[in-house]
Amino acid sequence: MGCCNNDAGCACDGEQTDEFDDDLFFPMIGEEISDFEGEIFHKEAFTKVHLSDYRGKWLVLFFYPADFTFVCPTELEDLASSYSTFQSLNTEILSISTDTVFVHKAWHDHSEAVSKVQYPMFADPTGELSRMFGTYIEGEGIALRGTFLIDPDGILQAVEINANNIGRNSDELLRKIRAAQFVREHGGEACPAKWMREGDKTLTPGIGLVGKI
Repeated sequence: MGCCNNDAGCACDGEQTDEFDDDLFFPMIGEEISDFEGEIFHKEAFTKVHLSDYRGKWLVLFFYPADFTFVCPTELEDLASSYSTFQSLNTEILSISTDTVFVHKAWHDHSEAVSKVQYPMFADPTGELSRMFGTYIEGEGIALRGTFLIDPDGILQAVEINANNIGRNSDELLRKIRAAQFVREHGGEACPAKWMREGDKTLTPGIGLVGKI
């Protein structure tokens, strides 16, 4: 599976190495994401997809270390519990690890938490997509917990990368998506700290606000 599976601790949910390739391309906020082909496990089928297939939607790339581990199923279950809300926001999720689609299916079949997943589970067994987004841990063959929000035009709008012993929160991800959608639809507006949803107070940046907040 690419990770130890015991209580002694391992890189999947503990310390990370610093063995990253300095020559790798890491996408930056505001850049268009290059297209990429891969295979997903979704709706009891194995399917080839391209990232460009999701143009017109908001897309979350949700990298995690490995199937059959510890923190990972809690995150995927958390996303699954809010999946209908993501869909209502015209957002698709691709959960991504360096496991194969066959391992994704086995995990989905045997884990009570992961059996709730209805979004596509993307397989990155070569680590190519993980390297592309700067989450790959060389020497371990797994990814860091990276979250990338891509808008309907294929432009990267938000990035979060955690150490693998720090789980993420779908509520915060939904907040970021709502904020990104709001500022996309309301040019010139900005969402301040703790902004949650449309109707909350926003800011109109300008010289009149300087020193007054």
